[in-house]
Amino acid sequence: MMMIEMPAWQLIGVGVTVLGGFAGLVKLLLLQTERRLDQRFAVMDERFNAVAKDGERLRNLELSFERLRADMPLHYVRREDYVRNQTVLEAKLDALALKLENVQLKGIKQ
Repeated sequence: MMMIEMPAWQLIGVGVTVLGGFAGLVKLLLLQTERRLDQRFAVMDERFNAVAKDGERLRNLELSFERLRADMPLHYVRREDYVRNQTVLEAKLDALALKLENVQLKGIKQ
């Protein structure tokens, strides 16, 4: 069996070196992980900004639609309303025509 003899200061130096190397690797892994997380969060921020813009555009569209709905009765006549108004006008014209016809008939009889 072979024995390796080292003085205590060398053993402590090797231990500190190994621990330092291990700590360096851990720090390197943490830095890479943090960098990767920063990249992912940057992508997520872009997506959230895009969603926020879409939300703002949707809100503007909804406001435009509500304005259109508010203005529509001023610029648009429903078919039923038009037919009802037309019927009333035609009935009045028919009554006027009947009165004129009656006046003409009375004028002929006299």
